[in-house]
Amino acid sequence: MENNKQLIWGGIVIGAVVLLIGSGVLFADKNSDQPINQVNLGLGGNNSQGGAINVRPVSEQDHILGSAKAPVKIIVYSDLECPFCKRFHFDLLKVAKDFGPEKVAIIYRHFPLDNLHSKARAEAMATECAAEMGGSEKFWQYLDKVYAETPSNNGLDLALLPQFASQIGLDAKTFKACLASNKYADKIEQAVQEAISAGAQGTPYPVIIDTKGKVTALKGALPYENLKQVVSEALK
Repeated sequence: MENNKQLIWGGIVIGAVVLLIGSGVLFADKNSDQPINQVNLGLGGNNSQGGAINVRPVSEQDHILGSAKAPVKIIVYSDLECPFCKRFHFDLLKVAKDFGPEKVAIIYRHFPLDNLHSKARAEAMATECAAEMGGSEKFWQYLDKVYAETPSNNGLDLALLPQFASQIGLDAKTFKACLASNKYADKIEQAVQEAISAGAQGTPYPVIIDTKGKVTALKGALPYENLKQVVSEALK
C-alpha cells in the first residue's frame, strides 16, 4: 500500500513538473514573437488596439511627414529604444514612399516607456531640439539617425546625441544647451498621457485614419507587407 502511495504521489509530482515546463515553454514562445514592447501601466484593460478609438486630431503642432491633407494618416506613438519600433519605423517609411506623400502622411508622437527604456525620454527630447533648430526636415533626419544607430533596449550612449546633431548639420553646442534646458519635458509627458488615454499599452502604437475619417488602432509592429495591405484598404 505504501509503495502504491509513493507511486501515485511520484506521478503527480512528475506531471506537475511537466505541466510547468510546458507552460514555461509556451509563455516564452508567446512573448518571443510578440511585435510590441509592453509595459504594465496599471490601466485595468483600457487597451483599444485593433478597434476604433478616439485620438487627438492631427494639427500643425505635430511632426508630419507627407502632406497634412493626405487622405490617409498614420499616427505612431513610439519609443526610440524599442526594437519593434525601430523595425516598424523603417517599414512605415517604405510604405509611405510606395504610396507617396500626397496619399499617406506619417505623424510621429512620443511614447517613451520609462519602465523599460530609461534613455528613451532623453532621446525624445533630443528630437524636439533638432526640430527647434532645423524644423521638420531636421526632426525627421534626427529621428532616422537615432533609430538607425541605436542597438535598442537602452543600448545607445546618450553622449552621442550631440554628435548626431552635428552629423545632420546642426550646431552641437546649441543642441547641448537645448537638451540641458529640459524645455520639452512637458511636451513629451503630454504625448505619453495622450497615448495612454488612447488605449496604448505598448509600443509601437500605430493609429490609422482612413479616407472616411475612421480611426483605428493597429496591432503593434505590423510587417511591411501587412502594413502595405492595411494602407491600401484605408485608401479605398
